[in-house]
Amino acid sequence: MCTFLKHFFKQKETLHKIEEIDTMKKYLIVGLGNIGDKYTNTRHNIGFKILDHFAKKEDLTFETQKLGEITSYRFKGRTFIFLKPSTYMNLSGKAILYWLTKEKIPLENLLVITDDLNLPFGSIRLKTKGSDGGHNGLKDTQEKLNTTKYNRFRFGISDAFSKGSQVDYVLGEWTEEENAKLPERLDKATELIKSFGTAGVNNTMNTFNGK
Repeated sequence: MCTFLKHFFKQKETLHKIEEIDTMKKYLIVGLGNIGDKYTNTRHNIGFKILDHFAKKEDLTFETQKLGEITSYRFKGRTFIFLKPSTYMNLSGKAILYWLTKEKIPLENLLVITDDLNLPFGSIRLKTKGSDGGHNGLKDTQEKLNTTKYNRFRFGISDAFSKGSQVDYVLGEWTEEENAKLPERLDKATELIKSFGTAGVNNTMNTFNGK
C-alpha cells in the first residue's frame, strides 16, 4: 500500500475513534410528562418540572423540534441533551428512540425521569433497569427500546390517595406543603443529572439514592 493511502486510512481511523469518544460523552436526559397548561403543575409532570428547573438555573432555552422540546447543556466536557417529549406520556418511547438514534447516543447514556407512587414524596432513586411498574411512559419506552435495561430516575410522589382515586392523584397538583419543599428537591435532582454524566451511574446511585 502506498504511503498516501496508509496516511489516509490512518487519518480515517483516528477520526472514527474521535467520533466514538464524542458519542460516549453525549447524554440524553428525558423528562416524562404531558404537554399543555393543565398538566404543568401536576405530579405526573415531575419529569418536565425537573428539566425546566435545570434550564432556569443554567439559563437554557427549550426549542420545539421533532417529537419534543429540546435544549442542550455543556458541562465538564460532556454534552447533555434535554428532551421533553410532545407525544404525551403514553407515547414517550417514540420520542426517546428518535432522539437516541438521531444524536447517536448509546443506550447506557440515556436517563429517563419519571414520577413514582411507590416512593415517599421527594425521595429519589436511580436504577439501571427494571419493570415499568404500571407507568405508561416507561411501558412505551420499554416497548420502543425493546429492553428494560435503561437508566431511570424515579422521583417519589407518594401514594397518599384513597382507593380508586389514583388517576386523580397523579394528575392532581402539588399541595401547598409539597410546593414549599419542591425547590430543594429540584436542586438535588439537577445535581443527580450532572453526576450521572460525570461520575457515572454507579457512583451516582451510591451518592443520591435515598437522599
